[in-house]
Amino acid sequence: MGVQGLATLLDNHRSIYRDVEFRRSRLVIDGSNLVHLLYFESGLDQNHGGEYAAFENLIERFFTALRTCEVEPYVVLDGGSDPTDKKLETVMQRAEQQIEKAHRAAVDGGKENILPVLAMWVFKQRLFRLKVPIAQCFGEADREIAALAYEWQCPVLSNDSDFYIFNLPAGMVPISYFQWADVNQNGSKSYIPCKRYYTSSFCIYFEIQHQLLPTFAALAGNDYVKLQKISWVQFAPKANKPLSRLVGLLCWLKDFEVPQEALEAAMELMGAKNQKKEKMLQSLSVGIEEYQLPPSSLTEFFKHGVVPQFPEESQQQVGLVPDWIQLAVMQARMTADILDVLLLHSMSLSSPVSHKDLPSVNLTSRPLRQVMYGLLLGKKKSVKVEECDREGLQLKCTPIKPIFSQHTQQLELNSLHEVELSVRLKVLLEALRVQEELLNVLPPQLRLPVAVTCYWCIRARPPPDLKLLKSLVLGMCLKDTLRLSAAVEAESRCCHQKADTDVAHAFSQWQVCMKDSMHLNQLLDFPLPEPDTAGLYQGMLVHQLVHMMRTGRRLKRFLKTDQATVKRYRDMLFIVHQLRSRKVSKFSAGEQIAKAQRQPLNDHTNLQLYEDEDVATAIRSLARVQEELQLDDQLMVKTRYRTKERRNRCNKVELTRKEERRGIALL
Repeated sequence: MGVQGLATLLDNHRSIYRDVEFRRSRLVIDGSNLVHLLYFESGLDQNHGGEYAAFENLIERFFTALRTCEVEPYVVLDGGSDPTDKKLETVMQRAEQQIEKAHRAAVDGGKENILPVLAMWVFKQRLFRLKVPIAQCFGEADREIAALAYEWQCPVLSNDSDFYIFNLPAGMVPISYFQWADVNQNGSKSYIPCKRYYTSSFCIYFEIQHQLLPTFAALAGNDYVKLQKISWVQFAPKANKPLSRLVGLLCWLKDFEVPQEALEAAMELMGAKNQKKEKMLQSLSVGIEEYQLPPSSLTEFFKHGVVPQFPEESQQQVGLVPDWIQLAVMQARMTADILDVLLLHSMSLSSPVSHKDLPSVNLTSRPLRQVMYGLLLGKKKSVKVEECDREGLQLKCTPIKPIFSQHTQQLELNSLHEVELSVRLKVLLEALRVQEELLNVLPPQLRLPVAVTCYWCIRARPPPDLKLLKSLVLGMCLKDTLRLSAAVEAESRCCHQKADTDVAHAFSQWQVCMKDSMHLNQLLDFPLPEPDTAGLYQGMLVHQLVHMMRTGRRLKRFLKTDQATVKRYRDMLFIVHQLRSRKVSKFSAGEQIAKAQRQPLNDHTNLQLYEDEDVATAIRSLARVQEELQLDDQLMVKTRYRTKERRNRCNKVELTRKEERRGIALL
């Protein structure tokens, strides 16, 4: 929804707002709106793929500020698409605009407010850990948010202009005026300075009847209603030229008491004839009805975990969505995209920052989505899912066949979460084309990211080179990424470094592979542990690592780390290498390689004990890779001779250069 220009109108009439010291209250939060505004207004990088550790830190600080002021947050997220297609035109227009903005950002490096691929994952995971109540609606969340706030007599936090129209007794707080980073004290009590909006203040200021607010929104034009034939400018005072359209409409509405009178008069202004008049009135009525609040369906969910009924327009299809999936979607532990596949046989794909001449990054992970479609649609082999994705600068919808493997054909969606773990894991790993044995060598949290990285190495186009792979893996392993990312971002700004288009494209492919793999992992009820998304990728840092490797610059500041991190880096690279080459025997390979990892690096005497020549080859490769990945001791171990050696190095310039080159080669 949304009334275009309304927020700007209110910014120019700030006396409508009330200054408030906000504390000790429930607060219903428009989660989808908050994610975007927190990220975009923070100044975090948008064009290198996301700064997730810094974003996670920002989210934690936000909710800590609320709790400091005794505010109880309840976060509500948007769900699946509207099955009635009432706002299809608006959705398509916005998708096309997003594609154009993503291309502009890739070309000139400017900020076009393109949300990074995994930002919503980071948001949800942090809220789970902070134990913030969260609900994900089956459809658009605006009415559910407003209904809950109405029932609880508490305000809504959002920047969506529709909340200026809903009848909310406790009003709404625009995020733009919510100064959560400046918690103040009033005696012993903490509060957040903010501005609060009430519809009564708006109506008094503009001298219109309260019941005409939804009519105002519909006539102004929102996501459901597009009226272009009435020029409201003619009714505006001459002094209000910059905002004359909305001001003119408000001036015109002063003469009416009830909505029906205003609608009939609007039809006359348009000169609508009988048949067209009926159609226009129906369209306006739909727009007005969107602001009528139903009883809240979220109250019982937040209190007792009771899953609400499906929206009325989807009631006939409710049987297509098993109860366990309904619960997982409402808990925000499963993507709402699954509802679109089940109910609409469609999937709208995001458009990360990418040049128009490059293929869509979503093509890389399409086989993963096809496996998910197969699990969701079961034996309906004739059904295809329409994927809406970019082709150049155009939005194109393409019918995609689900993939049915021997294992997925035997699974039923209703009982999928009850299937043995080994079977669900096999489905996931078959989709990613990796073997379980090698992954078992890794800590559980790293298994899915490493499997996805292997899949990406095989499927990405063009295939990523070794420097890209090493930079990605090293970025996952490094600690204190917040500090390192901040240093790298400062350096890049000084140098005015723009994201390399091809590097950004490669890493965006990895991110969509990661996202779709986590969706598949969710649907299979987590056969692999869900990784900590915020620690997987730091855009500026990883791009800088690639740049440094390609230009032969020193990596010393990144390599001053502990042995456990270095070992993790070596193991991950080795396993990706082996999974790519597919040389390891399926049977007990992981166990034998784990044993080899515990051997001294120069001890190859036990190779003859292994009967499987493929495993022996893998172990030799492990020893070779480990030797190559041994980092210079001067970068890893603090010794009492460091000061002396530093002085010696100053006197032996050539030796220093050789050691630097050797350290870089190891990466």
